[in-house]
Parts: sequence; structure tokens; C-alpha cells
Amino acid sequence: MNSLYTSLKKHFFLIAGPCVVENEEICFEVAEKIKELSDIYQLPVIFKSSYRKANRTSGTSFTGIGDANALLILSKVKELYDLPITTDIHSDEEAETVSNLADIIQIPAFLCRQTSLLMAAAKTGKIVNIKKGQFMSPESMLFSLEKVKMAGNGNVILTERGTTFGYSDLIVDMKSIPVMQKFEVPVVLDCTHSLQRPNQSKGVTGGNPQFIKLMARAGTATGANGLFIETHPKPEKALSDGANMLPLSQLSELIEEALSIRQVVSKFLP
Repeated sequence: MNSLYTSLKKHFFLIAGPCVVENEEICFEVAEKIKELSDIYQLPVIFKSSYRKANRTSGTSFTGIGDANALLILSKVKELYDLPITTDIHSDEEAETVSNLADIIQIPAFLCRQTSLLMAAAKTGKIVNIKKGQFMSPESMLFSLEKVKMAGNGNVILTERGTTFGYSDLIVDMKSIPVMQKFEVPVVLDCTHSLQRPNQSKGVTGGNPQFIKLMARAGTATGANGLFIETHPKPEKALSDGANMLPLSQLSELIEEALSIRQVVSKFLP
């Protein structure tokens, strides 16, 4: 079993970072902060940022600074701050592209049923984090999980990120967490994407970031193995998903609250 995966199965953990690689300065600022918080709270932390954004609503939306530039910045984050890295892929070929860098390969929610993509990620031998599609029940995620295992990789994380509610909202059923934990893999709550308001007339996804801490508290109380938080020094100036990101200055408070709750509920967890 992958050593990082063994740690994540034992300990409450955090996946955090800016939505997409915008530049070196922002990635370094966020990485420095989450490394500091990891040391303070003795909390396993994985740095997350997309090197490319392929599933944008509008054709004019920001998709990245170029694959080579973004991957170079992620490699610097990994080396300078000694942090595990996760980034998402959208095609089979991308699995090989990121396999030398990423410790966890993320499968976007919209692509969680794509058999060849799941198997390509699995064959890298890296941990595979499958985000539950907005159109999927928690029970049906077993089949996505089994596709990765069929390819010989049992290092899988499942992430809850809300279910489509009408055309312009998402809703989180906290029962999804214990349901997916029955598959004997770590289950994460994405506290930021679960607060999106998609399909806005402007072609840019909206959100309710004022509830991010509330979502983190609820997910922790439900027994999630980890939290996923997109965070940015200045979300209002972010080039992607700014409406859903937590200001970096608030991350410490969120972690403190989550760990306090975790300490209480841990005695009731299996």
C-alpha cells in the first residue's frame, strides 16, 4: 500500500490550495501557509491546484498558464515546501503527464464514470481521488471505485461535492459520507465546490463562500476522513472559481474548528 495512503487512512487530513495555477507567487504563498498549519496542528496536508482547467462553462473562461509552466510551478511547490501534490486530469494521456509529479491524481466529478480515464489514473500507481458526480448517488460510486481496483490499484479516495438541485444550486446529503465509507476507503468532503451555484447566466459559476466553515464543521461532525478546501489570498481576484474559495487568512480558524469537532466525534467513529 502507498505510504501516503496508509497515513491518510489513519489520520484526519486536509487537501487545500488555489483552484488553478495562476502564477508562482500565489502558489508559493498558499503552500507556505498550509505547510505552516500542517506543522502547527500536526495535520497531514496535500497541496491542490489544477495545472489545466478543461471543464469551464464559457469558452472565454481562464483555463491555465500553459501545461509546462503550471507543472513546473507545482514541482517547485513540492520540492521547496515538501508537500504532497494533487492535480486533476481530463484525458487518459494526462495521467502519464502528471504521474511523475502528482502524489494523488484527481478525477473531476463530471468524469467520474469514464472507465478509460479511471484505469489510466490507476495504472500510474498513484493514489486516485474520485470526486462524486453531481448526478451520482453515493452507492453508485462503488462502480467507479471498482474500475480503479480492476486496474490493480487499491489506493482510492472518494470525495463528496454535492448533488445537483434544480439548475442553479447544489445540495449536500451528509449521509453520503458514511455510505461511501462502507467501501473501506477514505471519504473527503469538498467544502468549496459543494457550495457552487452553477449555470449562471454570465457563464461564470457563482457560489456561497460564507458557508465554507459551516460545511467543514458539518462534514467533520459526520465523520469525514478529510476536508477539501480551495483557498486563495484574494478570492475576489482569482482567475477561476473565486466565488467558491476560502480567503487564505481564514484557513487557520477553519482547521482549529474542524480539529476541535474531530476530537469530540472521534470517540463515536468506527
